[in-house]
Amino acid sequence: MRTRESEEMYLETIYLLSKTLPVVRSIDVAADLGYAKPSVCRAIKLLQQRGYAKVNESGGIILTENGRKKAEGIFEKHEVLTALFEKIGVNRQTAETDACRIEHVISDEMFCAVKEFLRQGK
Repeated sequence: MRTRESEEMYLETIYLLSKTLPVVRSIDVAADLGYAKPSVCRAIKLLQQRGYAKVNESGGIILTENGRKKAEGIFEKHEVLTALFEKIGVNRQTAETDACRIEHVISDEMFCAVKEFLRQGK
């Protein structure tokens, strides 16, 4: 895991999978992202080292409180940016794809401005 974007993609994926699966395993993350299982295992180890995730004795991946908070923030950016793009007339699929790219690089200042813009219904 070399970049913040990669780390955030893993966190967001684990977070979303945990909403639908009783246990999230490396194989689930690999399938969702389309990555090789060894790559996912390395990434999970890095998330553990950074204090974002734990792996229980049965191989289930659990986000720590810090990991969950970070993942929720990333997902919020995704949802808000998708809503903004749809509001300006972009189709859902393109809005989702572009939001997924932008959510990793948008500044906090810009994101707050986008949220406020949408909140005001502009």
